[in-house]
Amino acid sequence: ADPSQKVDYVFKVVLIGDSGVGKSQILARFARNDFSLDSKSTIGVEFQTRTLLIEHKSVKAQIWDTAGQERYRAVTSAYYRGAAGAMLVYDVTKRQTFNHIARWLEELRGHADKNIVIMLVGNKSDLEKQREVSTEDATEFAQKEGLFFLETSALAAKNVETAFLTVLTEIFNIVNKKNLVAGENQGNGNGNPTSLAGKKIIIPGPAQEIPAKSNMCCRS
Repeated sequence: ADPSQKVDYVFKVVLIGDSGVGKSQILARFARNDFSLDSKSTIGVEFQTRTLLIEHKSVKAQIWDTAGQERYRAVTSAYYRGAAGAMLVYDVTKRQTFNHIARWLEELRGHADKNIVIMLVGNKSDLEKQREVSTEDATEFAQKEGLFFLETSALAAKNVETAFLTVLTEIFNIVNKKNLVAGENQGNGNGNPTSLAGKKIIIPGPAQEIPAKSNMCCRS
């Protein structure tokens, strides 16, 4: 792929969960499989990017990792700001990390945009003999809370790609639906569709619903 190729969308996805569940390994597994990898470490937060094609559009995934901050419960609202997706990670061999998921979810819902796409991820599925969290328990929790769910193994490279692609595709569909609605409401069905990409569309008129700002700084 040509690095100068324009990017149609940038989606921020945050990784959250207890320390030691393998968030950084999941991130490395996803990001390292591609040529484009730029990693910046700032105040204990690291993000890496990977650009992929979704329905012929270039989507840059910007994946954020807490880099140990969670030990101090100091993950701030700035970390969640503007996130379109979240990976809620626990370790299938440590029941405690799964028990904490409800608390992480509460924090996420307290800080993030209400339309955020959330994937529950049970990592270390290769350690079947040490399993403490059944797939059924996690499935039940995910269904109750309306989350996507997958078990992954960063070690064996299992389902990591699928987990990210599921989240990114879902975000992509939500964003496109918004753009589509906005386009129809403007009554320019014959406009150039590519002009919608990456632009905020504000619909005039009494029934206007202004889409959430991309940085979500001023959520009501």
